[in-house]
Amino acid sequence: MHEYPDTRLYIGGRWRDGTEGRLPVVNPASEREVGTVASAGESDLKDSVLAAERGFQRWRGTSAVERSRLLRRAAEGLRRNGEKIAALTTIEQGKPLVESRQEISAAADTLEWFSEECRRAYGYVVPARRLDVTQMVLKEAVGPVAAFTPWNFPISQAVRKISAALAAGCSIVLKGPEETPAGCAQLMEVFAEVGVPEGVVNLVYGVPSKVSSYLVAHPTIKKISFTGSTAVGKQLAALAGSHMKRTTMELGGHAPVIVFSDATIERALDILVANKFRNAGQNCVAPTRFLIHEAIFDAFVDGFVSRTRAIKVDDGFASGAEMGPLANDRRLAAMEMLTSDALQRGGKILTGGVRVGNRGFFFQPTVLTDVPIAARIMNEEPFGPVAIISRFKAYGDALSEANRLSYGLGAYVYTTSAKLMADVGRDIESGMVAINHHGFGLPELPFGGVKDSGYGRENGSEALEAYLQTKIITQLVE
Repeated sequence: MHEYPDTRLYIGGRWRDGTEGRLPVVNPASEREVGTVASAGESDLKDSVLAAERGFQRWRGTSAVERSRLLRRAAEGLRRNGEKIAALTTIEQGKPLVESRQEISAAADTLEWFSEECRRAYGYVVPARRLDVTQMVLKEAVGPVAAFTPWNFPISQAVRKISAALAAGCSIVLKGPEETPAGCAQLMEVFAEVGVPEGVVNLVYGVPSKVSSYLVAHPTIKKISFTGSTAVGKQLAALAGSHMKRTTMELGGHAPVIVFSDATIERALDILVANKFRNAGQNCVAPTRFLIHEAIFDAFVDGFVSRTRAIKVDDGFASGAEMGPLANDRRLAAMEMLTSDALQRGGKILTGGVRVGNRGFFFQPTVLTDVPIAARIMNEEPFGPVAIISRFKAYGDALSEANRLSYGLGAYVYTTSAKLMADVGRDIESGMVAINHHGFGLPELPFGGVKDSGYGRENGSEALEAYLQTKIITQLVE
């Protein structure tokens, strides 16, 4: 029904094969190989860095006005090609087509927003202590960037990094996800089509550890941006630190949800169920640990379970599909292991908990209750379609559980009390807190976490700042 291309490397404005052969790309709905992706060797990575250095020398001299125009044209190009890219995303990643379309639309909005923000990388003049001295603070592009993006949102995650880097005047080598490569390749086509100079954007794939160790350590690369697991992020941050590279780390989460007794339950249920199972729960800010006040616990659970059972799980191209397969067999095995462990420790399954069929990586939307703190799923990011619902009595109990883990990416609160909104917004240890709605991921809002969920921010003005360095010029006029 949809043709899937074999994906190549994009280096210095040219498509090429990798020196390490090709890797298979599997459709998670059918478990069939649909294509291959080129795997970069050291010579390919060397060429990508050299290309990025040449691209940077040209791009840094391109005015902010011209960079803005090209980014805006890229947003328009992404929208024009949106249907094709959305179909490729559903083939390789599994999410329903409607979600793939939403991802493309959001990515285009991000490019458009940064096309405006790049005009605002202002410096400033500091009043001097002498009339014949001028003191200026300038913002300059930091240099070539190495960025590493995951498979769960292959387009939007890549665009976040590319748009901020290009807006600041940096070039970039993007290490795209090998499991979902075609969408990133289509992005390169868009940038080439609108006239972004050769070498400004480059795309490689390969063995992640080999690619990251080469790019992070290379002296030409001045900035690292990574989205992925906490464990890998810590390794890359340590390597970057040993080379004095600035980094942005957007890592894992295990988002708590606190629903107080005065909350509007039906509204909370509609929002939370939809966002829990979006992209089959493969979302770093997916609501996961549900802490429900005991006065409304039974009503909330009943409503959550009934809505969960109504979710249609199917191939992402199927009419009415609301949740597709997990992206790979590793996630399927993880769901089975985490659910089994929770049951063995005394947890209860209210719905779901098993694989769907025997072809494709489908797993039923699952709701667990009475899961003890010692269960692995209460401590490890599930990254899948499993919700854990627990009850609480006092504010302190809910806050203690919400802050118990080393994660601190996203958190959600439902209440109609202005005091509770203020209290929990202050007390919860998270980089992002949404109260009575689900409001993360907009290009104008900084996105990122605290504690083991990383540091630095993507989106918002903070994202652009991460790709700029500060220079002062103080001059005496004689």
